[in-house]
Amino acid sequence: MKFLITGGAGFIGSAVIRHILKNTDNSVVNVDCLTYAGNLASLSDIDQDARYVFELVNICDLAELERVFTEHKPDAVMHLAAESHVDRSITGPAAFIQTNIVGTFTLLEVARAYWQQLPDTAKQVFRFHHISTDEVYGDLEGGDDLFIETMPYQPSSPYSASKASSDHLVRAWTRTYGFPAIVTNCSNNYGPYHFPEKLIPLMILNALEGKPLPVYGDGMQIRDWLYVEDHARALYKVVTEGVVGETYNIGGHNEKANIEVVNTICSLLEELVPHKPQGVALYADLITKVADRPGHDVRYAIDASKIEHELGWTPQETFESGMRKTVEWYLANKQWWSRVLDGSYAGERLGSLTGAVK
Repeated sequence: MKFLITGGAGFIGSAVIRHILKNTDNSVVNVDCLTYAGNLASLSDIDQDARYVFELVNICDLAELERVFTEHKPDAVMHLAAESHVDRSITGPAAFIQTNIVGTFTLLEVARAYWQQLPDTAKQVFRFHHISTDEVYGDLEGGDDLFIETMPYQPSSPYSASKASSDHLVRAWTRTYGFPAIVTNCSNNYGPYHFPEKLIPLMILNALEGKPLPVYGDGMQIRDWLYVEDHARALYKVVTEGVVGETYNIGGHNEKANIEVVNTICSLLEELVPHKPQGVALYADLITKVADRPGHDVRYAIDASKIEHELGWTPQETFESGMRKTVEWYLANKQWWSRVLDGSYAGERLGSLTGAVK
């Protein structure tokens, strides 16, 4: 099969491409416009593969998308291209509306026109897999509740609202046009090649430099952490074996408070990098509480039983094994993250509002 993957230079997209090219005989067309979070260095170990093609295209560009579909003739689309950082959506929501909503609409229309003209056999095979987030469900404030596929949407941030909108568009295209789409909603990903504005890589890199480790509010916000390579396996399972019109929630069974995540990173660094920056006695001493993010959801937790029972996927990494692999990867790949930090992001705080409570 030939997969057209949007956002393939991003964190999750690059993991999916590496998985497909290293573990299957399929080919990949990577469609990415290389925003600040897109990094072709994340694909350096496969970019010479004859089964891989890169197209520098924005998903809002209808004419260029039509050219890509006509030229490459994909058998399936995996749509990962998105603005994805909640903090950035608070300070600059317009880009999220444009990419996540308008871009998804444009991609849907080009893919639908392409699908409609396919021969019947190819038409039956074709799939459009839309990759989304558990943040569309909103907040699980306490108790033992879990996000299930039929839960109503209650997005809290401009980011999650834009992703909720894109989910609704994809499902409407299936209902109205019979378009063969599948939706997945995942929990928080972590692992190699993660852009350092996100919690885990930011904490690792700040600690290595002896900088403060900023934790929002009391640090008790809970997330379900999913190792990115486990997620990549799940996404491939869904696009090749999932049922058209269905939604699959993907989670790692790793509910951890943010402060617990940061303390885990500090403990691993104490073991792996005992020689600390000057003036630092313990990495945990760098933890600094900062004003909470506006609209910050308290708890996310995924019920992944559907994909486990119906498609046979389960995560291979525990939180402990995945975190160790992640910290070790950043320690071994300074060249990758140094180049990222030399660019548009320097570890500054994002997502604060003027007048926010201190």
